[in-house]
Amino acid sequence: MSEMPPKLAEIVDEFASAPRELVLEMLLEFADAVPPLPADLAGHEGMEQVPECQTQFFLKAVVQPDRTVVTHFDCPPEAPTTRAFAGILAEGLSEASAEQILGVPDDLYARMGLAQAISPLRMRGGTAILGRLKRQVAEQSMSSKAE
Repeated sequence: MSEMPPKLAEIVDEFASAPRELVLEMLLEFADAVPPLPADLAGHEGMEQVPECQTQFFLKAVVQPDRTVVTHFDCPPEAPTTRAFAGILAEGLSEASAEQILGVPDDLYARMGLAQAISPLRMRGGTAILGRLKRQVAEQSMSSKAE
């Protein structure tokens, strides 16, 4: 079982050990951590939409030749919780390898203690974002091995 990327593990620990009443506040701070999309993705060209999210959410993972993964997320500012999921992944997975990302546990948000702070619907959306991201990484990893 591969380990979680160190940055992400650190974020998970911070949340898991935080007092419950601070969790939501901490979560929303990550809404600002989503980097703006590069110009070539401005129209969501080549990005995947995550229909499980209540708001429009788009993502794209690109496995680089050195196996590190570059992630792109887009979500409207008026959806701060969903945006925060993207912020956590953007920060926690920056410079992570494809293998590390595939090793991220699917119950990531539950491990962070978010189930008590946000609705099950939002938890599902966050889990779907992670699932689709991992699938994109897995598909690209397979095709790069096949070449």
